[in-house]
Amino acid sequence: MNAVVTFLIIAAVIAVIIFLIFAGSLISLWIQALVSGARVGLLNIIFMRFRKVPPKLVVESKIAAVKAGLDISTDSLESHYLAGGNVSRVVQALIAADKANIELGFNRAAAIDLAGRDVLEAVQMSVNPKVIETPIVAAMAKDGIQLKAVSRVTVRANIDRLVGGAGEDTVLARVGEGIVSTIGSSDTHKQVLENPDSISKTVLEKGLDSGTAYEILSIDIADVDVGKNIGAELETDRAEADKKIAQAKAEERRAMAFAREQEMKALVEEKQAQVVEAEAQVPLAMADAFKSGNLGIMDYYRMKNIDADTQMRDKIGSSDDSGQPTPT
Repeated sequence: MNAVVTFLIIAAVIAVIIFLIFAGSLISLWIQALVSGARVGLLNIIFMRFRKVPPKLVVESKIAAVKAGLDISTDSLESHYLAGGNVSRVVQALIAADKANIELGFNRAAAIDLAGRDVLEAVQMSVNPKVIETPIVAAMAKDGIQLKAVSRVTVRANIDRLVGGAGEDTVLARVGEGIVSTIGSSDTHKQVLENPDSISKTVLEKGLDSGTAYEILSIDIADVDVGKNIGAELETDRAEADKKIAQAKAEERRAMAFAREQEMKALVEEKQAQVVEAEAQVPLAMADAFKSGNLGIMDYYRMKNIDADTQMRDKIGSSDDSGQPTPT
């Protein structure tokens, strides 16, 4: 009987020790919440373990909210953690928004956090605007001179449009587009260099922050540099292209003329061959004339004399100024 009692006492002591080890930290959290004015039940803290929710995170976030004068239920904090949100970041954002008199409820803050945006950074940006520097934007004025501009955009987070609003990349793209459009509509690059603030005013009037998660406060041109003479380069390229086209057409005409010349030479050779062929028929015709009696011997010699006389006249006509005949 004594052994049974001793066993029960030992088992009870072991159970108490195990309970103290398991619940000791939870009791400490419960006492911390109790003395801080945060109403978190001990059983609720214990059941958080079974719901795989870190009690320390929830209790400390609850205490911070209560001390800041915010009423956030424990169930809301647990559900936000189970949804994959950052509980401490949301509570810090709510405290910062309350101190800055920015209207921000827990549900909206939780939605912003679950959307993947840093809700605390958004609240801080609402209080302290952020300056975004755009990359170098190159544009060409109407006179063909390229200008390279760098601007600084001062933005403030718009809490109401953080969910579903476009980010910084969209703002930078719109500002760059506005700079290109403004420079491109200028008659000369000197107008832009003399009044760079005209770019800021024109771009700012276009409402580039529409549909974004930010509110553009100002656009300041930090630097404007003169780039290439794009107009002159385009004219040079066009002239070079026209030159090449003209050269190609001239080469085409030259090739056609050369081909025509070769055709004419071939035609001359052909005609000369016909003449030689015709001259070759003369002796045969004379022989036939002798045979048929149509040509006598005296006629033949008379023809030879005429031919010799013709050759003599040709030599006299081809002589130079000194009276000497030109050698053949």
